[in-house]
Amino acid sequence: MAYPLFIQCFFEFIGTLVLVLLGCGVVACVSLKKSKGEGAGWIVVTLAWGLAVMCGVFIAGPFTGAHLNPAVSTGLAIAGKFPWALVLPYVCSQILGGIAGGALVYIFYKDHFDLTNDSEAKLGVFATIPAVRNHWRNLLSEIIGTFVLVLVILFIGDKSNAAEVGLGSIGALPVALLVVAIGMSLGGTTGYAINPARDLGPRIAHHLLPIKGKGSSQWGYSWVPVVGPFIGSALAALLYWFVVKCISS
Repeated sequence: MAYPLFIQCFFEFIGTLVLVLLGCGVVACVSLKKSKGEGAGWIVVTLAWGLAVMCGVFIAGPFTGAHLNPAVSTGLAIAGKFPWALVLPYVCSQILGGIAGGALVYIFYKDHFDLTNDSEAKLGVFATIPAVRNHWRNLLSEIIGTFVLVLVILFIGDKSNAAEVGLGSIGALPVALLVVAIGMSLGGTTGYAINPARDLGPRIAHHLLPIKGKGSSQWGYSWVPVVGPFIGSALAALLYWFVVKCISS
């Protein structure tokens, strides 16, 4: 069933909002002072991010296929599986959802933000920060991570019974496990944004919110988790298109 564009954009917005609320929420839980989860570590973060994506997929999947990621929407359009006319509305909805999700994390954890003195830890709740700052190598990390994400989505979703193409087309649990695998295997360098809306949206929220002692939003790095995922997605879509074309010819 084809839903009106407003309905599709609303569910991309709310699905991305929930994804960011739960995903950035776990980072707040493990990194902010006096949180009961403080110091819980990387395994908790990667598992929760996968489950956060799963929850977003459950919400948006029936209405849009659950893209929840500008790189996914763009990659699907390049692969010929999504109309180009819908890419910009989807991307705008996803970024707005990221901003709103980031703002809700701040509201939820405000007392803990106030008790935390480390400005970089506060930014890390909202946006990715590289472990070793080398922009071009960081860019490569984001390209490879998103390449894997989109390539798996395209190949698993390439089934005749997939009514919609997106994260939701491969099922909520498989995509959750895919995100967990990427985080555990490829997330150690940059924090695996692999989603411009997941990084840019909350980073904008960090910039706008009156967070005590928040420090810089690190806009000088912010292009990496935006440009990298788009490049990785495009490469995955082109490879998928080439392979499918060769098989069908």
